[in-house]
Amino acid sequence: MPIVLLPAAAETAAPSSVLTHILDPSKPIALLVMLILVAASLFSWAIVFNKWSRLKKAGAENQKFLSIFRKATGFDAIAAACEQFPNAPLVAVYDSGYAEVDRQVRARNRLTNRVAVERSLQLGANEELSRLERNMSWLATVASITPFIGLFGTVLGIIDAFQALTGAGAASLRAVGPGIADALVATAMGLFAAIPAAIFYNHFGHSIREIGSRMDDFGLEFLNLVERVYEG
Repeated sequence: MPIVLLPAAAETAAPSSVLTHILDPSKPIALLVMLILVAASLFSWAIVFNKWSRLKKAGAENQKFLSIFRKATGFDAIAAACEQFPNAPLVAVYDSGYAEVDRQVRARNRLTNRVAVERSLQLGANEELSRLERNMSWLATVASITPFIGLFGTVLGIIDAFQALTGAGAASLRAVGPGIADALVATAMGLFAAIPAAIFYNHFGHSIREIGSRMDDFGLEFLNLVERVYEG
């Protein structure tokens, strides 16, 4: 019985031909769509790694600074801790509150306006939240826009498949295959860019809200220390 050998060379060449078709410079719009999706994905991952490192440092240093702050009986012992934890948002809140306390004490040797201290603490917390939320809008943009860009590439691929089918004159997988491959790759790239961006946007948003709540609670602890030191 004769043995029929399958054309292995054609099978191995198929992925290469698909990639060549996707990167075909004669189709600038489809190529631009793919480049935009790749750039958006890389950009979002750069934001993810940067934000992950920033929030991890912020959380760890917050805990260490808060431990020292709660053990302190006065402001002199806390000054050294502020220099040790520059990435802790609580340090920035502390600096804002203490600057106002120091101004009042220097002027009249006592605390004269507790509301002004509260406002300073709130302003410091708001500034830190703004820093922590920096570039978060880009993650939201990538998560919401890239599926539609991928859908646009999908439409282009399907149009290309129909044009190839019209030119071939007969329905065949060889005629419509490259166009369909373009469509599927564009869909996959859009999802590949959007899904991680959406996941990390929600994850980081939760972490930032937790840090914001911690800064609000710290403001109350700071006011308690002020009362013990200057009004107790």
